[in-house]
Amino acid sequence: MTTVSANGWRRHLPLINAFIRYGVLIGVGFLMLYPLFWMIGGAFKNNHEIFASPGFIPSHPTMDGFTKGWKTSTEYTFATYLLNTMKIVIPKVILTVISSVIVAYGFARFAIPGRKLLFALLMATVLLPKSVLLIPQYLMFREFGWLDTYLPLYIPQAFAVEGFFVFLIIQFMRSLPVDMEEAAVMDGCNSFQVLTLIVCPVILPAIISVALFQFMWSMNDFLQPLIYLSSVEKYPVALALKMSIDVTEATSWNEILAMSVIALAPSLILFFVAQKYFVEGVTSGAVKG
Repeated sequence: MTTVSANGWRRHLPLINAFIRYGVLIGVGFLMLYPLFWMIGGAFKNNHEIFASPGFIPSHPTMDGFTKGWKTSTEYTFATYLLNTMKIVIPKVILTVISSVIVAYGFARFAIPGRKLLFALLMATVLLPKSVLLIPQYLMFREFGWLDTYLPLYIPQAFAVEGFFVFLIIQFMRSLPVDMEEAAVMDGCNSFQVLTLIVCPVILPAIISVALFQFMWSMNDFLQPLIYLSSVEKYPVALALKMSIDVTEATSWNEILAMSVIALAPSLILFFVAQKYFVEGVTSGAVKG
Protein backbone atom coordinates (compact mmCIF):
# COMPACT_ATOMS: atom_id res chain seq x y z
CA MET A 1 0.00 0.00 0.00
CA THR A 2 2.87 2.33 0.86
CA THR A 3 4.59 1.56 -2.44
CA VAL A 4 1.41 2.38 -4.41
CA SER A 5 1.03 5.70 -2.57
CA ALA A 6 4.68 6.59 -3.23
CA ASN A 7 4.33 5.79 -6.92
CA GLY A 8 1.21 7.96 -7.15
CA TRP A 9 3.02 10.82 -5.44
CA ARG A 10 5.92 10.54 -7.88
CA ARG A 11 3.56 10.60 -10.86
CA HIS A 12 1.96 13.82 -9.64
CA LEU A 13 5.24 15.46 -8.58
CA PRO A 14 5.93 17.18 -11.97
CA LEU A 15 2.39 18.57 -11.97
CA ILE A 16 2.79 19.88 -8.42
CA ASN A 17 6.15 21.44 -9.25
CA ALA A 18 4.69 23.13 -12.32
CA PHE A 19 1.74 24.41 -10.29
CA ILE A 20 4.02 25.90 -7.63
CA ARG A 21 6.43 27.36 -10.20
CA TYR A 22 3.76 29.04 -12.31
CA GLY A 23 1.89 30.16 -9.20
CA VAL A 24 4.98 31.98 -7.94
CA LEU A 25 5.65 33.49 -11.38
CA ILE A 26 2.06 34.71 -11.71
CA GLY A 27 2.13 36.19 -8.20
CA VAL A 28 5.42 38.03 -8.77
CA GLY A 29 4.25 39.19 -12.20
CA PHE A 30 1.05 40.59 -10.70
CA LEU A 31 3.01 42.48 -8.04
CA MET A 32 5.25 44.00 -10.70
CA LEU A 33 2.32 44.95 -12.94
CA TYR A 34 0.10 46.22 -10.12
CA PRO A 35 1.27 49.87 -10.47
CA LEU A 36 0.37 49.73 -14.17
CA PHE A 37 -3.06 48.25 -13.40
CA TRP A 38 -3.57 50.90 -10.73
CA MET A 39 -2.67 53.68 -13.16
CA ILE A 40 -5.16 52.40 -15.74
CA GLY A 41 -7.85 51.97 -13.10
CA GLY A 42 -7.11 55.38 -11.60
CA ALA A 43 -7.70 56.99 -14.99
CA PHE A 44 -11.38 55.95 -14.68
CA LYS A 45 -11.77 57.24 -11.11
CA ASN A 46 -12.41 60.69 -9.70
CA ASN A 47 -9.89 62.39 -7.45
CA HIS A 48 -11.66 61.40 -4.23
CA GLU A 49 -11.79 57.71 -5.10
CA ILE A 50 -8.11 57.67 -6.16
CA PHE A 51 -7.00 58.53 -2.63
CA ALA A 52 -9.80 56.66 -0.87
CA SER A 53 -8.95 53.13 -2.05
CA PRO A 54 -5.74 51.28 -2.96
CA GLY A 55 -7.66 49.01 -5.33
CA PHE A 56 -7.31 49.47 -9.06
CA ILE A 57 -10.91 48.61 -10.04
CA PRO A 58 -13.05 51.80 -9.99
CA SER A 59 -16.37 51.52 -8.17
CA HIS A 60 -17.95 54.26 -10.30
CA PRO A 61 -16.08 54.39 -13.63
CA THR A 62 -16.00 57.77 -15.35
CA MET A 63 -14.43 59.15 -18.52
CA ASP A 64 -13.96 62.64 -17.11
CA GLY A 65 -10.23 62.10 -16.76
CA PHE A 66 -9.89 61.45 -20.48
CA THR A 67 -12.24 64.16 -21.73
CA LYS A 68 -10.92 66.93 -19.47
CA GLY A 69 -7.31 65.78 -19.62
CA TRP A 70 -7.34 65.81 -23.43
CA LYS A 71 -8.21 69.51 -23.39
CA THR A 72 -5.31 70.23 -20.93
CA SER A 73 -4.95 73.41 -18.90
CA THR A 74 -3.23 75.25 -21.78
CA GLU A 75 -4.46 76.59 -25.10
CA TYR A 76 -3.30 73.38 -26.81
CA THR A 77 -4.90 69.95 -26.68
CA PHE A 78 -3.03 66.80 -25.71
CA ALA A 79 -2.94 65.87 -29.40
CA THR A 80 -0.49 68.73 -29.96
CA TYR A 81 1.92 67.30 -27.40
CA LEU A 82 1.57 63.80 -28.82
CA LEU A 83 2.37 65.12 -32.29
CA ASN A 84 5.37 67.01 -30.92
CA THR A 85 6.60 63.80 -29.30
CA MET A 86 6.38 61.96 -32.61
CA LYS A 87 8.32 64.78 -34.31
CA ILE A 88 11.15 63.97 -31.92
CA VAL A 89 10.85 60.20 -31.57
CA ILE A 90 10.45 59.12 -35.22
CA PRO A 91 13.54 60.94 -36.61
CA LYS A 92 15.50 59.88 -33.53
CA VAL A 93 14.64 56.20 -34.04
CA ILE A 94 15.39 56.29 -37.78
CA LEU A 95 18.74 58.04 -37.36
CA THR A 96 19.71 55.76 -34.47
CA VAL A 97 19.01 52.60 -36.48
CA ILE A 98 20.83 53.80 -39.61
CA SER A 99 23.94 55.10 -37.83
CA SER A 100 24.18 52.16 -35.41
CA VAL A 101 23.94 49.58 -38.21
CA ILE A 102 26.58 51.32 -40.34
CA VAL A 103 29.05 51.72 -37.47
CA ALA A 104 28.45 48.19 -36.21
CA TYR A 105 29.01 46.79 -39.71
CA GLY A 106 32.31 48.63 -39.91
CA PHE A 107 33.51 47.25 -36.58
CA ALA A 108 32.28 43.70 -37.27
CA ARG A 109 33.44 43.23 -40.86
CA PHE A 110 36.34 45.59 -41.65
CA ALA A 111 39.93 45.56 -40.44
CA ILE A 112 39.98 49.26 -39.55
CA PRO A 113 43.35 50.60 -38.28
CA GLY A 114 43.03 51.07 -34.51
CA ARG A 115 39.73 49.18 -34.44
CA LYS A 116 40.28 47.80 -30.93
CA LEU A 117 41.09 51.23 -29.53
CA LEU A 118 38.10 52.82 -31.25
CA PHE A 119 35.83 50.04 -30.01
CA ALA A 120 37.15 50.51 -26.45
CA LEU A 121 36.43 54.24 -26.68
CA LEU A 122 32.94 53.48 -27.96
CA MET A 123 32.29 51.16 -25.02
CA ALA A 124 33.66 53.78 -22.65
CA THR A 125 30.90 56.15 -23.74
CA VAL A 126 28.35 53.64 -22.47
CA LEU A 127 29.80 54.03 -18.95
CA LEU A 128 30.06 57.82 -19.19
CA PRO A 129 27.26 59.60 -17.28
CA LYS A 130 25.30 61.69 -19.73
CA SER A 131 24.91 64.44 -17.16
CA VAL A 132 28.57 65.45 -17.61
CA LEU A 133 27.85 66.25 -21.27
CA LEU A 134 24.87 68.52 -20.67
CA ILE A 135 26.75 71.81 -20.32
CA PRO A 136 29.16 71.42 -23.29
CA GLN A 137 26.34 70.13 -25.48
CA TYR A 138 24.11 73.04 -24.49
CA LEU A 139 26.86 75.55 -25.29
CA MET A 140 27.56 73.88 -28.62
CA PHE A 141 23.90 73.79 -29.69
CA ARG A 142 23.48 77.40 -28.56
CA GLU A 143 26.28 78.40 -30.92
CA PHE A 144 24.54 76.47 -33.69
CA GLY A 145 21.33 78.40 -33.03
CA TRP A 146 19.43 75.19 -32.33
CA LEU A 147 17.89 76.13 -28.98
CA ASP A 148 14.09 75.87 -28.82
CA THR A 149 14.12 73.50 -31.79
CA TYR A 150 13.98 69.71 -32.06
CA LEU A 151 17.38 69.46 -33.75
CA PRO A 152 19.46 68.88 -30.57
CA LEU A 153 17.13 66.03 -29.65
CA TYR A 154 17.71 63.86 -32.72
CA ILE A 155 20.58 65.17 -34.91
CA PRO A 156 23.29 63.69 -32.60
CA GLN A 157 21.81 60.24 -33.23
CA ALA A 158 23.07 60.45 -36.82
CA PHE A 159 26.59 59.94 -35.43
CA ALA A 160 25.95 56.67 -33.54
CA VAL A 161 26.23 58.23 -30.09
CA GLU A 162 24.43 55.30 -28.44
CA GLY A 163 27.25 52.82 -27.83
CA PHE A 164 24.91 50.24 -26.35
CA PHE A 165 22.99 49.89 -29.60
CA VAL A 166 26.17 49.61 -31.65
CA PHE A 167 27.44 46.91 -29.29
CA LEU A 168 24.15 45.01 -29.54
CA ILE A 169 24.26 44.94 -33.34
CA ILE A 170 27.97 44.06 -33.41
CA GLN A 171 27.34 41.03 -31.20
CA PHE A 172 24.52 39.96 -33.51
CA MET A 173 26.65 40.38 -36.63
CA ARG A 174 29.55 38.41 -35.18
CA SER A 175 27.25 35.42 -34.73
CA LEU A 176 26.47 35.34 -38.47
CA PRO A 177 28.52 33.40 -41.06
CA VAL A 178 30.20 35.50 -43.74
CA ASP A 179 29.56 33.02 -46.57
CA MET A 180 26.61 34.90 -48.04
CA GLU A 181 28.46 38.21 -47.86
CA GLU A 182 31.50 36.74 -49.62
CA ALA A 183 29.24 35.25 -52.31
CA ALA A 184 27.58 38.64 -52.82
CA VAL A 185 31.00 40.29 -53.21
CA MET A 186 31.94 37.66 -55.78
CA ASP A 187 28.76 38.55 -57.68
CA GLY A 188 29.83 42.18 -57.85
CA CYS A 189 28.11 43.78 -54.84
CA ASN A 190 29.88 46.61 -53.08
CA SER A 191 29.98 46.99 -49.28
CA PHE A 192 26.86 49.13 -49.16
CA GLN A 193 24.88 46.64 -51.24
CA VAL A 194 26.07 43.77 -49.06
CA LEU A 195 24.94 45.64 -45.97
CA THR A 196 21.52 46.63 -47.27
CA LEU A 197 20.64 43.53 -49.30
CA ILE A 198 22.32 40.72 -47.35
CA VAL A 199 23.12 41.76 -43.79
CA CYS A 200 20.17 43.96 -42.83
CA PRO A 201 17.45 41.37 -43.60
CA VAL A 202 19.35 38.82 -41.51
CA ILE A 203 19.88 41.13 -38.51
CA LEU A 204 16.30 42.43 -38.62
CA PRO A 205 15.57 41.19 -35.04
CA ALA A 206 18.49 43.24 -33.71
CA ILE A 207 17.39 46.29 -35.71
CA ILE A 208 13.85 46.02 -34.34
CA SER A 209 15.24 45.68 -30.81
CA VAL A 210 17.24 48.89 -31.25
CA ALA A 211 14.22 50.71 -32.66
CA LEU A 212 12.00 49.55 -29.78
CA PHE A 213 14.50 50.52 -27.12
CA GLN A 214 15.04 53.96 -28.61
CA PHE A 215 11.32 54.52 -29.13
CA MET A 216 10.45 53.71 -25.52
CA TRP A 217 13.36 55.67 -24.07
CA SER A 218 12.60 58.70 -26.22
CA MET A 219 8.91 58.66 -25.33
CA ASN A 220 9.85 58.88 -21.65
CA ASP A 221 12.67 61.41 -22.06
CA PHE A 222 12.13 64.42 -19.84
CA LEU A 223 15.51 66.05 -19.22
CA GLN A 224 16.64 66.74 -22.80
CA PRO A 225 13.42 68.48 -23.95
CA LEU A 226 13.38 70.42 -20.68
CA ILE A 227 16.87 71.79 -21.42
CA TYR A 228 16.47 72.68 -25.09
CA LEU A 229 12.77 73.59 -25.49
CA SER A 230 11.27 76.78 -24.07
CA SER A 231 8.07 77.19 -26.11
CA VAL A 232 4.99 75.46 -24.73
CA GLU A 233 3.67 74.71 -28.21
CA LYS A 234 6.78 72.57 -28.83
CA TYR A 235 6.59 70.55 -25.60
CA PRO A 236 6.47 66.72 -25.86
CA VAL A 237 4.22 64.56 -23.70
CA ALA A 238 6.68 64.26 -20.80
CA LEU A 239 6.84 68.02 -20.29
CA ALA A 240 3.11 68.45 -20.86
CA LEU A 241 2.32 65.95 -18.09
CA LYS A 242 4.70 67.69 -15.68
CA MET A 243 3.17 71.03 -16.59
CA SER A 244 -0.28 69.65 -15.71
CA ILE A 245 0.74 68.83 -12.14
CA ASP A 246 -0.26 71.75 -9.95
CA VAL A 247 1.78 72.48 -6.83
CA THR A 248 -1.40 72.88 -4.81
CA GLU A 249 -4.05 70.36 -3.80
CA ALA A 250 -6.05 71.21 -6.93
CA THR A 251 -4.16 68.71 -9.11
CA SER A 252 -6.58 66.55 -11.11
CA TRP A 253 -4.75 63.27 -10.82
CA ASN A 254 -7.36 61.33 -12.77
CA GLU A 255 -6.65 63.56 -15.79
CA ILE A 256 -2.90 63.09 -15.42
CA LEU A 257 -3.30 59.31 -15.09
CA ALA A 258 -5.61 59.23 -18.11
CA MET A 259 -3.14 61.14 -20.28
CA SER A 260 -0.33 58.94 -18.97
CA VAL A 261 -2.25 55.89 -20.19
CA ILE A 262 -2.64 57.46 -23.63
CA ALA A 263 1.06 58.38 -23.70
CA LEU A 264 2.00 54.82 -22.72
CA ALA A 265 -0.23 53.18 -25.33
CA PRO A 266 2.07 53.63 -28.40
CA SER A 267 5.02 51.97 -26.63
CA LEU A 268 2.90 49.06 -25.41
CA ILE A 269 1.29 48.50 -28.80
CA LEU A 270 4.62 48.65 -30.62
CA PHE A 271 6.23 46.29 -28.11
CA PHE A 272 3.52 43.62 -28.37
CA VAL A 273 3.44 43.85 -32.17
CA ALA A 274 7.21 43.33 -32.43
CA GLN A 275 7.65 41.21 -29.30
CA LYS A 276 8.90 38.15 -31.18
CA TYR A 277 11.68 40.05 -32.95
CA PHE A 278 12.53 42.02 -29.81
CA VAL A 279 13.14 38.92 -27.68
CA GLU A 280 15.07 37.21 -30.47
CA GLY A 281 17.28 40.24 -31.03
CA VAL A 282 18.12 40.78 -27.37
CA THR A 283 18.80 37.12 -26.57
CA SER A 284 20.88 36.54 -29.70
CA GLY A 285 23.03 39.56 -29.00
CA ALA A 286 23.49 38.45 -25.40
CA VAL A 287 24.56 34.84 -25.82
CA LYS A 288 26.51 34.92 -29.08
CA GLY A 289 29.74 36.70 -29.73
